[in-house]
Amino acid sequence: MTQITLGKALGAGLRQAMRDDDKVVLLGEDIGRLGGVFRITDGLLDEFGAKRVIDTPLAESGIVGMAVGLAFRGYRPVVEIQFDGFVYPAFDQIVAQVAKLHYRTQGRVRMPITIRIPWAGGIGAAEHHSESPEAYFVHTAGLRVIAVSNPEDAYRSLRQAIASDDPVIFFEPKRLYHQKGEVDLDAPLADAAPMGLARVVRAGDDATLITYGAMVTTALQAAEAAEDDGISLEVIDLCSLSPVDYDTVATSVRKTGRVVVAHEASREAGMAAEVIASITERCFEYLESAPLRVTGHDVPYPPAKLEKYHLPDLDRLLDAVDRVLDRPNSLTGADA
Repeated sequence: MTQITLGKALGAGLRQAMRDDDKVVLLGEDIGRLGGVFRITDGLLDEFGAKRVIDTPLAESGIVGMAVGLAFRGYRPVVEIQFDGFVYPAFDQIVAQVAKLHYRTQGRVRMPITIRIPWAGGIGAAEHHSESPEAYFVHTAGLRVIAVSNPEDAYRSLRQAIASDDPVIFFEPKRLYHQKGEVDLDAPLADAAPMGLARVVRAGDDATLITYGAMVTTALQAAEAAEDDGISLEVIDLCSLSPVDYDTVATSVRKTGRVVVAHEASREAGMAAEVIASITERCFEYLESAPLRVTGHDVPYPPAKLEKYHLPDLDRLLDAVDRVLDRPNSLTGADA
């Protein structure tokens, strides 16, 4: 096991995928000579050359369109979208072409494209640099959507995404790029857990706290704080947002009977709403209270000085836990 940052784990995953398969090519703005804005691709140009690590123009629709053409020719393109808010010019290519070509051609054409997106807030960035667009892609049939939360999952899941014949939207929480963790760089990919499985990152009995991405760290902090008050929280990292591993989720909910779902994205029609609806369908008779959401607010992402009021924090999570447990001194309202 090697202790490295999440960013270094992603770089290691790309390097190993390119060594494993010479059809893996990287495309993106400034990913070659610069090594990417976050230095994820640092050193890959020197090792693999400009035909496999391709610096592109500032044109996201063109980048993804090029990836579609490469996939047609048998390559496995990995696209880097420089920031989350820059993906929208490529939206038509992703939802109208990437997500549908396999279905449209009755399986004759595969789209093994991985689209990496540095994602969400917490770094004090400018407008269009801290967005959470995951619900758009989860709603789009034909795409896998992955959101990693730690270095080990980042390394393994990125290699699995690149090896998959399905198109994958791969969200990387940029505020965790420097978070360190143990990674087994020598583990065979064939022995890894499937990419679509959720993970119980902390066992508990009183309530289930479900989240993904950078919010997993916040949820674990909330679970630690709750333990001091005698509350046992089970924390689930969804890892895969499409498809969702509802077997793992349902097993936890049937044990605890109480649910809080959290994410940075806005509340309206977000992942939390879908997860809670699906839990209600599967586990209604086990629920002891109405599930609650803790999310970002229904506003455009705020300026850097205000983002701490937008991002769900430990206090908002613990307040929702108090409410599902019917404890006193909690805030009022249906959702946090």
